[in-house]
Amino acid sequence: MPLSLKNIIGAAAKIGSGPGDDDEIRLQKSLLVLCAFPFMITGVGWGIMYLAFGEVRAGIIPISYSVFSLFSIMLFAFTRKFQLFRFSQLLLILLLPAALMFALGGFVQGSAVILWALISPLGAMLFDSPKKAPQWFAAFLALVVLSGLMQPFQNYQNHLSAKLITFFFVINFVGVSSLIFFMVYYFFRQKNVFQERSEQLLLNILPKEIVNILKHERRTIADHFDSASILFADVVNFTPMSSSMTPTELVELLNDVFSEFDTMVDKYDLEKIKTIGDCYMVASGVPRKRADHATALVNMAVEMRDLVSQHDFRGRRLAFRIGINSGPVVAGVIGRKKFIYDLWGDAVNTASRMESQGSAGMIQITRNTYELVKDHFECDPQGKVNVKGKGEMEVWFVKGKKNSPAM
Repeated sequence: MPLSLKNIIGAAAKIGSGPGDDDEIRLQKSLLVLCAFPFMITGVGWGIMYLAFGEVRAGIIPISYSVFSLFSIMLFAFTRKFQLFRFSQLLLILLLPAALMFALGGFVQGSAVILWALISPLGAMLFDSPKKAPQWFAAFLALVVLSGLMQPFQNYQNHLSAKLITFFFVINFVGVSSLIFFMVYYFFRQKNVFQERSEQLLLNILPKEIVNILKHERRTIADHFDSASILFADVVNFTPMSSSMTPTELVELLNDVFSEFDTMVDKYDLEKIKTIGDCYMVASGVPRKRADHATALVNMAVEMRDLVSQHDFRGRRLAFRIGINSGPVVAGVIGRKKFIYDLWGDAVNTASRMESQGSAGMIQITRNTYELVKDHFECDPQGKVNVKGKGEMEVWFVKGKKNSPAM
């Protein structure tokens, strides 16, 4: 089956790539390889044209460049030594146009072919550290100055007519500008793709508001919220169940359930904080304040409970304990690596206790939450329970939404 142009380009872009390459190195390698091939084709084309017009020396130079460049690519594919490949390509691109210009008799008779050498410092900027680009640019300028100094001593008259010299002027300007545009366009287009992918991954970890702060400010992110609601949900009898499952089965099961919960988080515009093993933590009212934080979170809790009670997951029936509490919290980002957006405060600890000391298949809430949702949900009082670290507290089980708003 014939390969499409897209497949050929894709295969060429992977030459010399390694599994440990980061996005930037992978982009640099692929772009340099993809640029080397049209350079080689152009070199062969130039060589044939010059040979056809009787300029043997001028014809051999670009063809020789193409041969050396092909060898360089093959060596790179075999050794994966990117530094050597990069240096050899940049050096060839820098020196060969100057050599071709001298072979043709100077600036004018060479149709400013030395312009192709300008791609070398630009390539250094794209394929290497930007701080090295000035060195290559200085080398290009030195070649230009040297060529100008040697121009009066060049007496060779080539076999090209004035019309052909003008034609080659046009071809050189069009070719150089087109390749420069392609290199810059491809580089920044791919870089934007990588940046969008990285930002999306970051948004999957942190709230959008926090991502914007991290991008534009250098400060400790810590905010106090007077009123928010926190939910913890935990699988009942998870430890004995997990002991009978393979690691893959366990991860797939939790992924199925928690992915459904993630969808609900988006539906109710809440904030998933984290998962801790089989425990799922959600907050409402952070980092975006909202007056209905408790109502929105209990709505999600009811939907979670109903989903789990009505569906099998990987052929297993699950039961969750769900606990909710409302109150003041501190929210912020901690750590330098693998940082997370987290919550602290007594309200968080109490919500965790509502879950751990709750009942299977039930949504247990504190008085703080009950006072905020009692007009919207049917709740059964459970009296007072002894909560670890808190003493006796009144709790309620949420049954479901009320049929009509309270009057």
